[in-house]
Formats: sequence, structure tokens, C-alpha cells
Amino acid sequence: MNEEIIIAGFGGQGVLSMGKILAYSGIMQNLEVSWMPSYGPEMRGGTANVTVILSDDRISSPILNTFDSGIILNQQSLDKFECKIKPGGLLLYDTNGITRHPSRTDLQIFQIEAASEAARIDNQKVFNMIVLGAYLKLKDFLELKYVVQGLEKSLPKRYHHLIDSNAEALKTGMELVKPYKN
Repeated sequence: MNEEIIIAGFGGQGVLSMGKILAYSGIMQNLEVSWMPSYGPEMRGGTANVTVILSDDRISSPILNTFDSGIILNQQSLDKFECKIKPGGLLLYDTNGITRHPSRTDLQIFQIEAASEAARIDNQKVFNMIVLGAYLKLKDFLELKYVVQGLEKSLPKRYHHLIDSNAEALKTGMELVKPYKN
């Protein structure tokens, strides 16, 4: 198993956190892991992306030009990374703010209305966990218990009281993800 993932969106959407949780989850499942963030100088609102590689084998380089999966959280990231997903790969995107939907026909494309659901439950802080839950449903190589452990590892102790709501958000994302029909 080898999974090369790009997660991209605006700063403040939890892009880097999702990548870190995936990385910790992989470590706890005895996988080889690479986590490489990239972000602009802005604290919030600037672009952010993270590359995560999870593999049964040793990872030779964290630098990638194409990806098996893309988790896309805004139009700017969709425009930039849609072309970098390998044919037959997975593209998962949040529909909020998307004006041009994916156009490739050689990908498995799924959408999630995570921003809308986070607003509906009045908890914007779980937006990224709803998206991550959708991804976990589509790519079932990580066990949920390890993802929750990864969440515990990546969150500072002062936020551990939020683990249950984040775990529920993961399950919500698993239920809400649906194929994109162009």
C-alpha cells in the first residue's frame, strides 16, 4: 500500500491539522509516513497545503508532483491541484465557494458539504474532521480508532475535551460524502 495525498485550502480551514492527524494515524498503524506542509505568510486566509504519504514500504522522497488523492477545500486549490491527481485517482472536495466544479473524467470525484454541515450544527471547528471522515470512508486503509488516537496526539491536552465532538464529526463526514455527478 502506498497513498500519496495532497490536502489544500485556505489557512484556518484545518488543512495542516488534517495532514498531521493522517500522519499520526499512519504511524500508529505501523506505516511509513511523510508529512510536508506548505503555506503562505498569512495566518488565516492565505493558501495552505500539505502532502502526506502513507506506505507499507520505505518512502524515498516527500516531494511529489502527482498524487493518488486530493482533498480540496477551495476553488483556488481545485484550480491548482485537479491536474496533479493521477488518472484513476480520488478527488474529494468541499462544495462551499466552488464556482467551477472538477472537469476531469478520469478521476473518482466525490463531494462533501462539510462547511454547510458545520454551520448547521453551529460548530465551524469540526469542518476539517467532517472532510477527513469523508476521505476515510472512501479510502478505508486507516482504522477509525487510529485516527482518533492521531487526533489525541495532534491536539494539545487543553483541547482534549473536544475529541468526542471531533470523532462524531468524522462519522458525520462518512455519512455525508457522495459521488459528484457532472
